Amino acid sequence: MPTPTTEGTTMRTLRTKKSLLALVAASALALSACGGDGDDGDAGMDDMPGNEQSEGNAADDGTAEDDMATEEGMAGEDDMAEETTEDMAAGGNLVGPGCAAYAEAVPDGAGSVEGMAQDPVAVAASNNPLLTTLVAAVSGELNPDVDLVDTLNGDEFTVFAPVDDAFAAVDQETLDALSTDADLLTTVLTYHVVPGQLSPEEVVGEQTTVQGGTVEVAGEGDSLTVNDATVICGGVETENATVYLIDAVLMPEM
Repeated sequence: MPTPTTEGTTMRTLRTKKSLLALVAASALALSACGGDGDDGDAGMDDMPGNEQSEGNAADDGTAEDDMATEEGMAGEDDMAEETTEDMAAGGNLVGPGCAAYAEAVPDGAGSVEGMAQDPVAVAASNNPLLTTLVAAVSGELNPDVDLVDTLNGDEFTVFAPVDDAFAAVDQETLDALSTDADLLTTVLTYHVVPGQLSPEEVVGEQTTVQGGTVEVAGEGDSLTVNDATVICGGVETENATVYLIDAVLMPEM
């Protein structure tokens, strides 16, 4: 039989072991609840406030980089568009303060600088939205007795082409006379045409027109004038002519 002392010691030892086992079990349960397996543990760490801030900063940095890339891309596209417009305005030995605006207004298609080069002059002019009144005048729409389309398309010419605003500035009495007097209209139209294709360098000086009168082309580069009219954009090539868009209708001496 064990002595009371020995029995007391044994009981205390058993109680100590049970307490240790309970503590180990409780600790294991706590670790399992907090960490779980390795992936869950990582997720728990990611959920810490400090890590959430880091992820937020990373997301912000990524968004900022994307925004910067987008802005740079848009700026690059704008630069390309401006370069394209400038290239078109500079192409074909063009001169005149309105060439860039013309290229921007009609950047492509049959009425553009490149498009007009593909057609004879009367056809090319009909595709240009700036020359609708002139086209009406040479094609029989203004006066059915005057149709110069075949004539203009049949040889090489230099054409001083008044834009629509130029015709709009002509007084109504003169317009009415042009629409009813075929000889007068023919005289005025042929006064805007010079035989041969003259470049901006060649056109300067006194030029004899198909009508028989003369026009005086003065200046150089972007400062060309034809009599009292200013060249808006000149040197525009068509299949058979060189065109100078002007801001006034030229009136020959009668």
